[in-house]
Amino acid sequence: MLLKSLWKWLLAVGNRVVIERVERKRLDDGEPVLVVSVRLRRRRTGRGFCGRCGRLSAGYDQGVGQRRWRDLDQGTTRTFLEAAAPRVACKVHGVTVAAVPWARHHVGVTRRFEDQVAWLAVHSSKKAITELMRIAWRTVGAIVERICDDARARRDPLEGLRRIGIDEISYRKGHRYLTVVVDHDTGRLVWAAPGRNKATVSKFFNELGPSRTLKIRLVSADAAHWIGDVVRSRCLNAKLTMDAFHVIQWATDALDVVRRQVWNDARAAGQRTHARELKGARYALWRNPEDLTERQAAKLADIARTNGPLYRAYYADVRIMPTCLVEGV
Repeated sequence: MLLKSLWKWLLAVGNRVVIERVERKRLDDGEPVLVVSVRLRRRRTGRGFCGRCGRLSAGYDQGVGQRRWRDLDQGTTRTFLEAAAPRVACKVHGVTVAAVPWARHHVGVTRRFEDQVAWLAVHSSKKAITELMRIAWRTVGAIVERICDDARARRDPLEGLRRIGIDEISYRKGHRYLTVVVDHDTGRLVWAAPGRNKATVSKFFNELGPSRTLKIRLVSADAAHWIGDVVRSRCLNAKLTMDAFHVIQWATDALDVVRRQVWNDARAAGQRTHARELKGARYALWRNPEDLTERQAAKLADIARTNGPLYRAYYADVRIMPTCLVEGV
């Protein structure tokens, strides 16, 4: 009894589930696995919940044999839950498999397994996930899609938006792009769709709706017209600003243009030592002042004494960064 209680706790299956037995078996390829046989506590009424909509429905039959669900590994041993798949007669969906608390409908893995895969998809590489969980990458995509659908069903990610950022990112090879929208107040990605054009941005505001669009107070983006034109026409109460990433990028690029110019001028004037010092000053100019090494700080001080134009460009770049961070966009 104690052993079954321990397995029940390890599998986190809840009070409605009864552990019947735990066996060591082998798959067709000879791999040893753990199979935990479970069952739901029988209801006195004989009814169950529809696996599709969760509606309490009349029982139909005990199904057509046992099913297995892949669970989290026990150490390095793959583990499966095994149970009967009784069916219910749902008024909406007809005869369908009853819901089980440990897995989603028509899914061959447990909820715990899906949650683990979804977490790894955010924090790990593709190769690490597939090798650790021993599943195909296509399975990972299907799991993430189900997790996202459930999250959207519980809470609308577009609700309560006030300050947003719109940008595009490339994916795969070639010129393939996604337009993404983030919530600056929570730091979360709230919307994404393939494409980078006015139609894609308009699609986001169509899903947001007129009333919620008018509640947006700030939109940050780069200088792309396909974003700015749509924002100005749709977000009538919002201020359109440049996002911090691009402002800092542009300022840093401008600083490097000045650095290369003074370096070329020094070379043309025959000042080889000075030109060599300027060429090695790139990281000292790019790095945050508080992160400078002793050598980089000395090089920056030397630039301040000997090269006014370059130091003024650096000083302007440094002043832009905290301003962007204070704005929070």
